[in-house]
Amino acid sequence: MTDAATPEPLLRVRGLTKHFPARGGRRRSGPVRAVDGLDFEVRAGETLGLVGESGCGKTTTGRLLVRLLEPTGGSIEFAGRDITHAGRRKLRPLRPDLQIIFQDPYASLNPRHTVGRIIAMPLQVNGITPAGGRKARVRELMELVGLNPEHYDRYPHEFSGGQRQRIGIARALAPGPRLVVADEPVSALDVSIQAQVVNLLRDLQRELGLAFVFIAHDLAVVRHFCQRVAVMYLGRIVEIGARDDIYERPRHPYTRALLSAVPEVTRSGPADRIRLTGDVPSALDPPSGCRFRTRCPKARDRCSVEEPALTRRDGADQAIACHYPEPEPGAVG
Repeated sequence: MTDAATPEPLLRVRGLTKHFPARGGRRRSGPVRAVDGLDFEVRAGETLGLVGESGCGKTTTGRLLVRLLEPTGGSIEFAGRDITHAGRRKLRPLRPDLQIIFQDPYASLNPRHTVGRIIAMPLQVNGITPAGGRKARVRELMELVGLNPEHYDRYPHEFSGGQRQRIGIARALAPGPRLVVADEPVSALDVSIQAQVVNLLRDLQRELGLAFVFIAHDLAVVRHFCQRVAVMYLGRIVEIGARDDIYERPRHPYTRALLSAVPEVTRSGPADRIRLTGDVPSALDPPSGCRFRTRCPKARDRCSVEEPALTRRDGADQAIACHYPEPEPGAVG
């Protein structure tokens, strides 16, 4: 909810759902519930981290936000406009404002095109002619992301993985977006290069006032870059809030387990690691009630019959989808 003193969010997502059809053997089985009812907002200039184990629906969510996938249900509003099922004509004026950085810097760049042509493509497609011309703008973008503008006519295979990701970042920035979805932008890079790229994104966010939806499984990277964090499990958000609340005062059992597995982002260290039992259930047939209950050490009978809603207490920015969350700091048990 927003009041008169709070600016409207740049991006508002309500009940966002994406189910993929699946076939099992000779008979049709139920849909794969990749994303199953997400609610969140992103304000101008804000960075929201989307975290969770592989297969939880993070990448599908990112592709839905930039309309590379068609939602099954729910709504997506960008800059006050409903783009949930918008066609090409309706999306065209918004495309420059809404861009994506892909995970794989090797697969996301056309090997037959020069770097200059790759970065200029969004300008050409959107009919944007900057002052001074497109070539000058591309060279400016290359310098902005730490590439040598003199390499304008080189091909992707002549660059390292980190340099290729910088090319992808420059391409996303070319049309002057207001919001960028970054889908695991450093996971395919060497550890020694990851910090450089994350620092670049952080500097660009501050300099250009960009909003980011930053998708990652590395919780240390998310803490370094994001102001707010949403934790996903099996297609749902189980906890969302300000970075410090999530990392210092996690209230959902799944969030606590994720953080306990990464000693560098916790104070407790590896001795207090919470080991989850069992495997992540299939998105074809998620558990009844709470989806985390089959692996949750706090699960009770209620958890199997009643799905917890993502709720926040009055005056709190942190919301939790759990019947038995950890007590708030200072609360009497």
